[in-house]
Amino acid sequence: MPLSQQVQQAVATRLDRFTARLRAESAEYGPDAALFIESAVATLQGGKRLRARFCHAGWQAVARFADRTAAESDAVWDLCAALEVFQSAALVHDDLIDNSDTRRGRPAAHRALEHEHVARSWGGDAAAFGRSAAILLGDLLISWSDDLLEDALAQHPHAPDVRAGYARMRRDVTTGQFLDIAEESAWRVNPDDEHAERALRVVSLKSARYSIEQPLALGAELAGADADQLRALRAFGHPVGMAFQLRDDVLGVFGDESVTGKPAGDDLREGKRTVLVALTRQHLDAPARRVLDDLLGDPDLDASQVAALQATITASGALDRVEAMIEDYAAEADRALSGARLETAAVGTLRELARAATVRTA
Repeated sequence: MPLSQQVQQAVATRLDRFTARLRAESAEYGPDAALFIESAVATLQGGKRLRARFCHAGWQAVARFADRTAAESDAVWDLCAALEVFQSAALVHDDLIDNSDTRRGRPAAHRALEHEHVARSWGGDAAAFGRSAAILLGDLLISWSDDLLEDALAQHPHAPDVRAGYARMRRDVTTGQFLDIAEESAWRVNPDDEHAERALRVVSLKSARYSIEQPLALGAELAGADADQLRALRAFGHPVGMAFQLRDDVLGVFGDESVTGKPAGDDLREGKRTVLVALTRQHLDAPARRVLDDLLGDPDLDASQVAALQATITASGALDRVEAMIEDYAAEADRALSGARLETAAVGTLRELARAATVRTA
């Protein structure tokens, strides 16, 4: 079985055991609470398990450099699972903020809860219930993530470093999420030549550190990484994370709905002020820029308007520039691994993960 599948299977097994325990503990709360618990469990299904895979690779790179026969302890899988549960929490809140209807080809959590309200013939505003319940659902998932983290770190010798890194990850991604939504409002009062820099700051905080660099470092810290090993892994992880999010931005505009699970041009309807949009605006004259700004963020954009915006972005050269940035970040990451004191097989795994994160269609 390929290593990626082994990691996914191990994390799924850990999550199944964890959620079975939570179901049993919450049985006394009644059927309405069961809806809440099952809604949280449903968010844990599917996904690429990217953060778990980078966390495991970070652990492997350090643990098996010191001891080729080192085997994964329960703590490794608890930490990997904690990251995936936190990611589910982030997605629940992200979909709510973006007013997204779908996630992984299924109704987003707030929409699924809205549908449950209707199906059960409850009174009041179903949409408002779905939104309120989703806020609490995300909070519940964060608490589950903390539970798994504490399981991982119970009496672990490197618990202080891992706990501090996990806390920093949570602060960074939450701040990055705020900056993301702030930019959708603040862009109009900021100079046009600063938009790309501001968008890259969001990419770094919301995605690059959170999705790649910090899971990688957390796995390495759990294995007892020294300063040089951590430096090399962070120097690899951050540019991979930047490339990963830039690829996500491209897919948010040009992706195939049948592959991504989200409607084509969804980022355009949501008005996301990405690097792709910032670079497009830099190369438009004032009238064309006004048209772009007027259309961006309109939730009712039809297919022809989406196609027109896609054509504008392509013709501006922004798409080519972002593709070049992705290539540059990937090359920077690859150089960071040269000569690093890391286990050889793990370095190969890291390079494969980098390619999977940056050369993808979903």
